[in-house]
Amino acid sequence: MHVSATGWGVAVVAVLGLVLGRWLGWAEAASLGAALAAVLVVALLLTVGRTRYAVRLDLADRRVRIGERAVGGLTVRNTARGRSLPARVELPVGAGRAEFAVPSLAAGAEHDELFAIPTARRAVVVVGPVESVRGDALGLVRRTLRWTRPVELFVHPRVVPLHGASAGVLRDLEGQSTRDLSDADLSFHALRDYVQGDDRRAIHWRTTARRGTLMVKQFEDTRRTQTAVVLATDAADYADLEEFETAVSVAASLGVQTLREQRDLTVLAGPGRLRVNTPPLLLDDCSRIMLGSSAGSAGLGRGRDVPSATGTALLGRRVAREAPDATVAVLITGSVATDAALRLGARHVPTGTRTVVVSCVTGGELRVRTQSTLTLASLATVDDLPRVLRRVVA
Repeated sequence: MHVSATGWGVAVVAVLGLVLGRWLGWAEAASLGAALAAVLVVALLLTVGRTRYAVRLDLADRRVRIGERAVGGLTVRNTARGRSLPARVELPVGAGRAEFAVPSLAAGAEHDELFAIPTARRAVVVVGPVESVRGDALGLVRRTLRWTRPVELFVHPRVVPLHGASAGVLRDLEGQSTRDLSDADLSFHALRDYVQGDDRRAIHWRTTARRGTLMVKQFEDTRRTQTAVVLATDAADYADLEEFETAVSVAASLGVQTLREQRDLTVLAGPGRLRVNTPPLLLDDCSRIMLGSSAGSAGLGRGRDVPSATGTALLGRRVAREAPDATVAVLITGSVATDAALRLGARHVPTGTRTVVVSCVTGGELRVRTQSTLTLASLATVDDLPRVLRRVVA
């Protein structure tokens, strides 16, 4: 049971009126105190009794894309032996709260309500718990009973299909050669003198016959393509929230395409790694990404700032520390960082890793500049991503 601030105020005035009427003989004050005390007693009586409900909360789909209709249903069934009194049911939806009137129900009868949830922005919307509320019409006293657990609705970021646009950037059918040498692999490197213990199957007999000494083949190690997608989450790197949402969509699109091609993937955003077991789990974690601020920078994000936000200058360091075996690294940030800052952020990516830095610029032009293994690209919307990847390959 919860007594509101108004209820406590009514109780204080009632006591004062009764005391003043008793001590000073002030009949008006005594009448006012008695009336308010009676109102408070009635409000308390309205909360007495036990409600017997069975409540079911259903969401048609717990995963939707931005703009898709999210529909849910609420079913209240009277499990008591007798007829129930009318009640009010409250359903928290994110930061808001929906109210439904439940009529008097016969024993075993049900009441259904349908509701729609806005999905205009990427988010994780907590729906519930469903609570029944009993109290007076003035809101002096209320008794709340919780009937369900909260349910999470994931509003996924917008994802664009890449298909052939990612060929040559996110995948490599034969693996990528490294500078590490081995005695058995696919990529031939050179010949060297035979050393006791070498596999005789690696002997190059033509060269051995020509030189008169045993020569064995040496190879460059190849490794399976591993893609690292790293997203800057520091508000100082973005001009507005629209740029950040575009960056999240770019990261999600790259991650989903890589998983569909069954390639190794690491996605780094915020304080840790995102789950990459399946595309839905990756998109669930993308829905949770928040724009934060590092020390000394002002936050643009909704809600609390993320204390461990990663800025552009630290993206390369995260690749080196958390995905050192990556063969392709895609660093995603906003429009604030200059080209010099972008190169500085990519400087710590392990040598030999193909690096693409994508800047999301609201209203900007599509640009791609490549120098050695580093490519700097900029785009205005996630729809530009397939064109960017094709230019990177070209």
